[in-house]
Amino acid sequence: MENNLEEAIDLIVNSKYTIAFTGAGISVESGIPPFRGETGLWSKYDPNVLDLNNFHVNPIESWKVIKEIFYDFFGEAKPNPAHFALADMEKLGMLKAIITQNIDNLHYEAGSKEVYEFHGNSRMLVCPYCANKIKASDADLTDIPLCDKCHAVLKPDFIFFGEGIPEMAYKNSFEAADKADLFIVIGSTGEVYPAANIPQLAKQNGAKIIEINTESTLFTESITDIFLKGKASDTLNKLLIGIKQKI
Repeated sequence: MENNLEEAIDLIVNSKYTIAFTGAGISVESGIPPFRGETGLWSKYDPNVLDLNNFHVNPIESWKVIKEIFYDFFGEAKPNPAHFALADMEKLGMLKAIITQNIDNLHYEAGSKEVYEFHGNSRMLVCPYCANKIKASDADLTDIPLCDKCHAVLKPDFIFFGEGIPEMAYKNSFEAADKADLFIVIGSTGEVYPAANIPQLAKQNGAKIIEINTESTLFTESITDIFLKGKASDTLNKLLIGIKQKI
């Protein structure tokens, strides 16, 4: 582990274009459980509440669960040391951007500036009909939020089942994978597509892959060059300390 850590630090310091790619695992320490797995949210809630067709047919039932998960529960979450470490790496010029699968806004709250939200975010609400957007914090979520322009039911600005990836997030993410010479995968299992294609593209284009996870994943044996097993916060803080000592 320690030898791998030193090698990872050297790669980051000498990289010209480093990208971080984050999944649900980075936010677990903030109290946000993953969606999949034995303790995941879909073991407690019916994922059908995030099906786009179901949302349009049953907006009242969908919003009841959406509010409970993404605004009452997730709304209490705060960035953890892993989020802050990535923000510090960006400030030091060691990180060009973060591509995240997460919709929890924690990278922004930690101070990261260049964040590509591949699956959208929960801080904005969008009208599916006229594309009007408002901040979720400005909406009264004790009732179903309606568009103030066309009065349609608003939905969170993250993708539901049956929706495509946001165009700019898709474009920026795959362009970053084209440019990167180093990719740091954090808390992602590689099970969700098309997001999992992004690190794979970076690898195909010659990027080195550092993976930080508590357990091995689909990435580990296929594309990972350096596997740092452990919690994201502990590992990223060790990397950050090492980076600061070398620059």
